Amino acid sequence: MLAAVSRVLSSVAQKTASRVLVASCHFANDATFEIKKCDLHRLEEGPPVTTVLTRENGLKYYRMMQTVRRMELKADRLYKQKIIRGFCHLCDGQEACCVGLEAGINPTDHLITAYRAPGFTFTRGLSVREILAELTGRRNGCAKGKGGSMHIYAKNFYGGNGIVGAQVPLGAGIPLACKYNGKDEVCLTLYGDGAANQGQIFKAYNMAALWKLPCIFICENNRYGMGTSVERAAASTDYYKRGDFIPGLRADGMDILCVWEATKFAAAYCRSGKGPDGPLLMELQTYRYHGHSMSDPGVSYHTREEIQEVRSKSNPIMLLKDRMVNSNLASVEELKEIDVKVRKETEDAAQFATADPEPPLEELGCHIYCNDPPFEVRGVNQWIKFKSIS
Repeated sequence: MLAAVSRVLSSVAQKTASRVLVASCHFANDATFEIKKCDLHRLEEGPPVTTVLTRENGLKYYRMMQTVRRMELKADRLYKQKIIRGFCHLCDGQEACCVGLEAGINPTDHLITAYRAPGFTFTRGLSVREILAELTGRRNGCAKGKGGSMHIYAKNFYGGNGIVGAQVPLGAGIPLACKYNGKDEVCLTLYGDGAANQGQIFKAYNMAALWKLPCIFICENNRYGMGTSVERAAASTDYYKRGDFIPGLRADGMDILCVWEATKFAAAYCRSGKGPDGPLLMELQTYRYHGHSMSDPGVSYHTREEIQEVRSKSNPIMLLKDRMVNSNLASVEELKEIDVKVRKETEDAAQFATADPEPPLEELGCHIYCNDPPFEVRGVNQWIKFKSIS
């Protein structure tokens, strides 16, 4: 008993000492960093090669990337425990993409992607609790437990789309609506290198260029479309040039500061009245640590040594951490404290998701349309009718 009390008191003392140490440090308010120059296509100038990061933003981006990483790893465990069923596509290793893209746009701007979506759902404003509850098919998930990983939504975030490349034409329609309604908003339309050869993507390019739509087409090039390397799948792997008549740029997708600056540049280029007012193509060179989906171990087409090398040299979270510590924007102890809090929040969210009830069968027809009068929906049995409720 005394030993247990002693351990608790020791833990409290260590936490208190850590907080006092952090509070007593005199951190810099901001720091300037050099970032990798972007490759350009049909652009006379591109994003800057230096950027200023404030301590406040640095801590925010670090926490967001760490949260996405922990949430993804927790989803991995829940899938292996058969609590998440069906499909589950994770993006750990690509956190700089979802956090950096969000940092470069406004909350009123729009984003649409394919099925590797939970990270973007978090950066668009949903809680880890709502996301994990959706992945586990529970009633308090962000889509009421009916969408799962492939059909997950938030405000100004349009999925979660399961058909390869099918979200790209939709991602041209959203900026068309923005322009039609006179809104100064842009849409980030994301797809992977595996989807980049889909014909509908080139049709969307053409329409966006003809109508000068404020659309940023973004190819997340993680080097493998399912199990096929980009070199085996594409005659040209310069995805940022694929728009031909549409200007493009290629950025380091493992560096959040590079993604942030590239997105700010692209948004200003496309935004009405601030740039040439038309579409732009971005390629983010990134890498995922998981296979294509949870059913893919991911070791038959890239080796464990390759993954380990990327983890050690291009981990986006560690890159930001090293920059902040070396520039006196934060201390190692402060960032460790963030790690502990994020881990606890993720565990609490997972406990909530596993205890939350599944949606009842009576709600099968609910939420089909928004603000429409209720109507009857036929279920799997044609003699059973469900009532549609918005």
